[in-house]
Parts: sequence; structure tokens; C-alpha cells
Amino acid sequence: MSALLHAPSAAPVAPGPIDPAGPAAANAAAASFASLTARLDYLSPVDLEQVRQAYRYADEAHLGQLRNSGEPYITHPIAVAAQCADWKLDAQALMAALLHDALEDCGISKAELIERFGSPVAELVDGLTKLDKLQFDTREESQAESFRKMLLAMARDVRVILIKLADRSHNMRTLSDVPRSKWTRIASETLEIYAPIAYRLGLNQTYRELQELSFQHLRPWRHNVLSKALERARSRRRDLIGKVHKEVEAAFETAGMPIRIAGREKTLYSIYRKMDEKHLSFAQITDMYGFRIIVPTLADCYTALGTLHQLYKPVPGKFKDHIAIPKVNGYQSLHTTLVGPSGVNVEFQIRTEAMHVVAESGVAAHWLYKANEPDSPMTARLGAQWLQSLMDIQNETRDAAEFWDHVKVDLFPEAVYVFTPKSKIISLPRGATVVDFAYAIHSDIGDRTMAARINGEQVPLRTELKNGDVVEVVTSSVSAPNPAWLSFVRTGRARSKIRHHLKTLAQTESEGLGEKLLLQALRAEGIDRFPTDDDSTRAGIWDKLLRFTGNRSRSELLMDIGLGKRIASIVAKRMATLLAESGEKPDAVLLSRERFVTQESAGHAPVTLDGSENASVQYAICCRPIPGDAIVGYLGRGEGLVVHTADCAIARKLHHKDSERFIGVEWSDEPTRAFEAAVVVTVNNGKGVLARVASALASAEADITHIDMGQEAALETIDLRFVVAVRDRVHLADVLRALKRTPSVLRARRGSTSV
Repeated sequence: MSALLHAPSAAPVAPGPIDPAGPAAANAAAASFASLTARLDYLSPVDLEQVRQAYRYADEAHLGQLRNSGEPYITHPIAVAAQCADWKLDAQALMAALLHDALEDCGISKAELIERFGSPVAELVDGLTKLDKLQFDTREESQAESFRKMLLAMARDVRVILIKLADRSHNMRTLSDVPRSKWTRIASETLEIYAPIAYRLGLNQTYRELQELSFQHLRPWRHNVLSKALERARSRRRDLIGKVHKEVEAAFETAGMPIRIAGREKTLYSIYRKMDEKHLSFAQITDMYGFRIIVPTLADCYTALGTLHQLYKPVPGKFKDHIAIPKVNGYQSLHTTLVGPSGVNVEFQIRTEAMHVVAESGVAAHWLYKANEPDSPMTARLGAQWLQSLMDIQNETRDAAEFWDHVKVDLFPEAVYVFTPKSKIISLPRGATVVDFAYAIHSDIGDRTMAARINGEQVPLRTELKNGDVVEVVTSSVSAPNPAWLSFVRTGRARSKIRHHLKTLAQTESEGLGEKLLLQALRAEGIDRFPTDDDSTRAGIWDKLLRFTGNRSRSELLMDIGLGKRIASIVAKRMATLLAESGEKPDAVLLSRERFVTQESAGHAPVTLDGSENASVQYAICCRPIPGDAIVGYLGRGEGLVVHTADCAIARKLHHKDSERFIGVEWSDEPTRAFEAAVVVTVNNGKGVLARVASALASAEADITHIDMGQEAALETIDLRFVVAVRDRVHLADVLRALKRTPSVLRARRGSTSV
């Protein structure tokens, strides 16, 4: 990125395409340790000698190897170490930077490195080494495993990721020397993976440079066009920016506040992305230029803001306080956009020197402060506060490709970070709910979730999580996933787990119902049990039956019967025929008894219902049957068993068209739950009438599950339609009597249709 003003802290210039290799003398100079020594003045003589030994070892290991540019290969490790030296990393990290390709490219073992340089350096190098010796099905899986190993190593030592980012930065600076066919893959990987990591770690200079270089190689034509446009705009506005600089300096000199002013220019990639996302032309980008005001103390940040607002008018809605509310990577500054001379908008960022170091160097500020101010309190907190979100990713999956997807999604800032009651950080996509959190911990916890508390307060399961929430999930052994959860969960993991559970449950229940229906149908044919493969005379009966029905397994056939996709009586007749062919005759006593029963019940022996059925049995909302009602069962195609009241108009129509799909059903003597019934209450409209009706329902122990007041609020009499949960017809009669005794109620009756 080009610097607008030549100030010490101005952003570095983004390197353009690398020229072909220079003269041999230049190559030799770049490959020498002397080019690195000037940056290592913060090391002790002992540490400097250790780094020198690592250089000699690496130089010998890479002897004869050349880069694509024709330079000696050792120039790459030296460049990586130089970047680490700019971050003031310690001697062990610099040694690992010089040796980072030794295991991978030179056949040197980890044991040799341990013996020569010690275990800490060898562990750093090992964390950076790709897993080339293992075989993978795809390139992506190889990348995922390599990246996972890097993150695992980083979880033990943050220096691994810093060295890796320095390595990627130098590779991107020299990408023009690589065959063009590789540009897209390497640049895309950098833009999708490494630039976001740099952002998350607060390495803003590295983040911007990686974005810029990726853009330059992914879209060279667009980069070139924008570069020329920016150069023209820069020359046109040089006088304007100079005027702003002088006026700001004068204003702070008058106020008596010592400041440092640095120029800031938007990167080409940022300009391109803004143009693309907001469909703007280059001329419509108004925030290409800006200034950073570096002040002595935190309080001076807000004083400086007042001084600037007195000098130029602020643009409404363009102020952000990242000091009070830092970004996820620790970045702190005040941002304000002002209307400068000639009506041009200019952005100002106000920060202290400490904030500036963190803003530019992020997690590397830990070593910068350690080198410059060993006793500073910053060293205690900067070490790994950006890492926690990354360290937990590797615990979420053991599948390489899935892990790779998690990393690509979760490294972007559109995430929320919440805590378990034991203070473990869980990273989730923005918009994730309590249920997503439960499944992120463990699928069993998700399946058994009953309630939740956020920051100690009871909340609904659909509550969206916010950064910093402490989430506690309450589980129960009798709880199970609810189909309604699918409407609000955000993560693919939660969605797939819920669907899998519901599908398995539905299949199990449908199979059980199908087995019951088929056995009843067989009894009507004079057969009291299923044929078994143990009996030689009945061997192969199931195989022949499956060939007849076209099902792949016995479970699938029974499931189809339970779902109403096949008629149990037809399957039973076929099985009876196959048994007769094998020599088995129906039981005459059973046959006559069952035929007598079927004449009485117009179908099979009845299926008993107690309310414990889930997916396999549905209670029709057109008539809402409750225990005590006369009922009939309809085996809908693919819907399972649908229960209607015997006098339901819709059930009568279905019976007229599809009578063979009706089976006998009856209520259990002891239902296990309450059932919903529709109630219509006609009332004199007036103040407090709804409260009185609701109170009457509560006193009759009927829970309200739905209420509809219609569009008749202005009329004298209106109908209130309720869906209430009752135990049976007797309980419903008690509810209706309680309603009729309520003041303002004219009539109360059971509804015949859904509310």
C-alpha cells in the first residue's frame, strides 16, 4: 500500500511485480547473514551467535537449491527471519524461521534438530512442516491436515503462526516468479485463509499486504487499472492533503497537545471490494485518504477528537469508538469522518502510541513491548488473547475436509464468541442460538436440551447469542429434538444432527406401527405370527415377499406399511399365499374369530392410542380428537396414521374415496398426555373480558396453546377461538361449564374446525 505522507508510521508500500533475478553479487548479498544482522540489535551476543549457527546450518542444508527467480534458496529463510526480527521475536523463533524448510526439503530429521538446537526450536520447525509423507485423496485434504497440524502447534506456541505468516508474506512478494498457472490457487488460499488469520491476530500491516498481493495476482488487470486511477487521484489531491496536514498541526499546536500525524491510504483491494459490494464507481469512493493522530494518553484521544470537531464539521453517523469497544483482534482507535477543505471527506483515526503498536502489529506487539519495555503491563495480556478462538477450532472435528471448511468460515469476523460455565470459549457463526451452542459442545447435549440460561437468566432456546455471553444448557433424559428447532438453528452441525434424530425416530416408530398392522392383517388371514428363517419349511418367505413388494429389506417394508405407502391387508394376503405354497394352512379357529371381529370393527383389530406416539401417528387438526371421542384411523400415503373423529366431514370424504386405507383405532384406558381441542367462546365485547375467559380456563386446568380474536374488535359480540389442552371429553365438558358460568360469556362450545 502506498503511503500518502512520508511519516515514520505510514503504512508500507505494497511490493509490485518482482523483477527477474539481479546480478550474482546482489544474490550473494541477499543470501548472506550480514543482511539480517542489522535487524538483530535487540538480541544478546549469546542469542545472536545461536541465530548465526542456525543460519550456517540452513545455508549448508539448502546448498545448491535455487528459487524460481534464480536466487539461492537461503534468501527465502533469511527474508522470513527478517520479518520475524521486525516483530522482535526471540532467538528461538528466528532460528526456527531460518530452519523452517529444513525438515520438509532437506531430509533432516526432527531428532537432528533437537540434538543441534534444542527441543523448543525443533517443535517450532515441526509445527511448520507440511505432511507430505502421508497420502491424501485430494489436495484440499492435504491442506486441511497440514493446516490442522500448524494450528495444533500454534496452540502450544503462538510463534508458529507468526513464522508461517512471515513465510507466506515472502512467498506472496515473490509470487511473480512462480508459473502463472499457480497464481490463482496460491493467491486464493492466501486471501481466504492467511489474510483472515493475520486480521484475527491483529497483524494489520501483514493483513493489508497479503490482501493487496493476492488481489494483484488474482485480478492483475483490475489491479493495474485501479493503481493508475489512484495515482492520478493522489496527484490531484496532493495540495488538498497538504493543506489538511498543516491546518491540523496548527490546531493542535494552538491547543498545546504534542501529536504525531501519519498518513493513511486505502488499499487497492479495499477500494475494489467496496466498489464491487456497493456497486460504486471509483469516483464515488470518498474515503481513500485519511490521517492517524498519535497522542500521548488515552484521555488525550477524546480531547483530540474535540479539537478536530472544532476544526472541521463531522459527518453524521461516521463516528466509531473502538477504544471503549475494541474489535475482536484487540484493535483500539477512535474513528471520525470530517468534511475537510473543498467539501472532501477525510477520515481520522485517533490512538495512543500503545494502541498504534497493537493496531499495526497485533499479537506481535507482545514481543515488541517485551523488547522495548520489559516491565510494561502490556506484556502480561498481549501474549495470546487473540488466539483462543483459533485454538478451539481443532477440537470441533476430526474430519480433514470438514475442519478446512470450519476454518474458512470461523476465521472471519462474522462470528460470536461465548463461554461455557467453565469459561471455555465456543466460536459460533453470528446469529447462532442456544441450540447451536448445545450441539457445538456435544450432540448428546443438543439432543437432550430442555432449557437454557444466558448470564444467569432463563431464556428461550431460539435466543441469539452475543459476544461474551455465558451460556448454560439444562438437559433432561426425556427431552428430544423438536422439529421446530430447524426453523432457527444457524449451524450445519445442529441442523444435520436434528434431522438425523427426527428421521431415525420417525423410521423406528413407523416400523413398529407397520409391524403391528401387518401382524393384525395376518391374523385376519388365519396366521398368528410372522414366518421365521429358522423354520426350514418357511425359509425364503420374506425374500419372496420383498421381491413382490419391491422393498430392499424387511425394515423398509414394515416402515412403508407404517407410513401408509403399502396396505397391510394386501401384503398379508400375499404372505398367506406364499405360506400356503410352502405347505402351511391357516388356523381355522383363528380365521373364524378374526373374521367375526373384522365384521364388527370394519377393518383390522384396533390400534390402541395413548398419546405417546410421535412421528408415526398424527391427530388431525380438522377435528382435533380427544380421548372419549369415537375415532377412526386413516393410513395416508407417506403420512403415517392420521386419527380423525368418527363424525369428521373430511374423514367421511376420505372414506368414500379410499375406504381400504381406514383401520380401527381405539383410546387407551390411561392416556399419557393432554390433547388439544378447539373451543369457541361467544362473548359481550368489553374491557377485561379476555382476562376473565382466560382465568376461567386456568381455573378449569386447561392450558391455552393458541388464541384467535379475529377481526371483529369493534362489534358488540365477538367469537374468541381457543385451542386448549385437555385430558379427555369429561375434562372438556368441565371446561365448557366453567366458561358458561363466566360473566360476559354468551355461549361456549367445542369447535369443529382448526383455529
